[in-house]
Amino acid sequence: MRNKLCCNPVPRPRSTERAPLCLLWIVILAASPRALAGDAPPWMHALVNTPLPHYDEKTDAVLLYSETNVIVLSADKIKTHVREAYKILRPEGREYGTAFVYFNSHRKVTSIRGWCIPAQGKDFEVKDATEVSPPNVPGGELVMDVKDKVLHIPAPSPGNVIGYEYEVEEQPFVLQDTWYLQRAAPVRQSLYSVQLPPGWEYKASWFNHPETKPATATNNQWNWAVSDLEGIRKEDEMPPMRGVAAQMTVSFFPPGGAVINEFTTWQGMGAWYLNLTSARRDTSPEIKQQVAALTASAHTPLEKMQAIAQFVQRDIRYVAIELGIGGWQPHPATDVFSHRYGDCKDKATLTAAMLNEVGVDSYYVVINSRRGSVGPDAPARADGFNHVILAIKLPPGLSDPSLIATLQHPKLGKLLFFDPTNELTPFGQIGGYLQSNYGLLVVPDGSELVELPQQPATSNSIQRTGKLTLDASGKLQGDVRELRFGDRAMLERHVLRSTTKATDQIKPIESVLADSLSTFRITKATVVNLQLTDQPFGFNYSFESENYAKNAGSLLLVRPRVLGVKAEPLLETKEPRKFPIEFAAPVRDTDTFEIALPAGYEVDDLPPPVDADYSFASYHSKTEATGTAIRYTRTFEVKELSVPVSKADDLKTFYRIIATDERNTAVLKLSSK
Repeated sequence: MRNKLCCNPVPRPRSTERAPLCLLWIVILAASPRALAGDAPPWMHALVNTPLPHYDEKTDAVLLYSETNVIVLSADKIKTHVREAYKILRPEGREYGTAFVYFNSHRKVTSIRGWCIPAQGKDFEVKDATEVSPPNVPGGELVMDVKDKVLHIPAPSPGNVIGYEYEVEEQPFVLQDTWYLQRAAPVRQSLYSVQLPPGWEYKASWFNHPETKPATATNNQWNWAVSDLEGIRKEDEMPPMRGVAAQMTVSFFPPGGAVINEFTTWQGMGAWYLNLTSARRDTSPEIKQQVAALTASAHTPLEKMQAIAQFVQRDIRYVAIELGIGGWQPHPATDVFSHRYGDCKDKATLTAAMLNEVGVDSYYVVINSRRGSVGPDAPARADGFNHVILAIKLPPGLSDPSLIATLQHPKLGKLLFFDPTNELTPFGQIGGYLQSNYGLLVVPDGSELVELPQQPATSNSIQRTGKLTLDASGKLQGDVRELRFGDRAMLERHVLRSTTKATDQIKPIESVLADSLSTFRITKATVVNLQLTDQPFGFNYSFESENYAKNAGSLLLVRPRVLGVKAEPLLETKEPRKFPIEFAAPVRDTDTFEIALPAGYEVDDLPPPVDADYSFASYHSKTEATGTAIRYTRTFEVKELSVPVSKADDLKTFYRIIATDERNTAVLKLSSK
């Protein structure tokens, strides 16, 4: 169970999937282990002539065979043996020649070896694996005991068969295992078996695949088999792999009653996590003193909560130390406070302890920072999560416009969701990665999976206003004012908070201008409210653009939509869409551009208004003549965060409508007066 509760969500403009082989590891893998001449095992040779269905030219490799045998020896020891073999079909499939097997203080790799059966020539055997630590990601773990055994198998060239097998022994934190049937590569055959001690039982839960019954059990062993699964091909803005791949979660139950680390329901997982966090919120005289100092000038419960939240967000550094169960169990609040650092669950624990000092209850919410990884149909399992936030029980009668991320719970009352790790999102709001996302609300009398609220689109927006002047040569110049809210502000603050040069601070402005103008020069620029996260972030700038309007005889052609691109080409592909389209957050952006006409010119023709309204998004624009100027206004709104495949064609049409409007021009002629 590699997932750990230590996520530090980093804002990014669009979510992305990582390739199976991280490019940061190329240097590490350059020193290949020693390859020896040696026959590949019979199970691999049996695969060489396996008939394969037709795969298109984008299929890099096929997983010919996967076999996972799980042997539960006791509640404290599980042994797993894995065999896998790929046939490389294209040069891009060479990355499948590298096997990664993670290990830590509770999980050891007892054996690992690999082979290559070339299309021509002799077999290769590889026994020497390299031990490496995962790449250091900014904002990631400082200290962790998870490492990888990396086996790099030579000659993973097209036509060759690459295979490996390994065995691990572990002391499980939970009595569960997940069989991931589906991969990026198509799967020809996949086998899975569970061997249990006498008297033990199991429960299998399927996700994204019809239930498959195991073969008849013998000696308390059950065997499953599936074949011919298509590969999951990456699509832009698709849900995370964990949310779409076929998988089976198996829970194990020893005889003699329940144990604390076994569960099959969300309520059971909540009980397990409550046990891990027991007494972690206990305070100290120093914490009590800090709370008193922070709230000394606060006059209301809300002001007290805001003061505590700001302290944890800004004064407690994000540092993750993940050793063993520490990947799941928070450090005591007293340690987090005295050290002034901690990861997501540590910061949530300290926040909860400090809120308790002012009479405010709160609850852990275990969640995945990638929306779509866990849903109401997913089986209850611990490895679906990577992040912890808080649900704060608001005092009765407390209501304030700043408290947006709220949920009315039938038993607990009004809950406010808060991510102490995200110091760039103000108290009362949550980032788009948490909205409409499912998290486990951990409470003593019945934990449950809840859907976090989706905030109004107006809370995440760019409001852009331009007052511009056009001259007869086609030169456009003027001033633009931008205000950004929600994730729109958070992203820019994240990019700019470490910059010191004025030239670096205007790079986001340059990007906006470059996307819309063929030539431009920024004449003035300032940043507004960079550090004041409870205020809208802004850019104020002036620019000029030569030849913005085009001469057509005696006419001038001018595009009313000066800045900002809302059209997206993500669905302009030949292949039909297979997965839903996921938006990062609800959005409501507005643009207003007023362009003063050149002396001696008047409006001859204007683009038509646009009104495109769908259930998932809307777009409205209008160009008007106002005396000696033209005024362009538009509103772009994302209303639903997930667009099903059945509406993909509508979304494509929607973006094409926007693209047409963004290209439309107004026609100016010489005045007859």
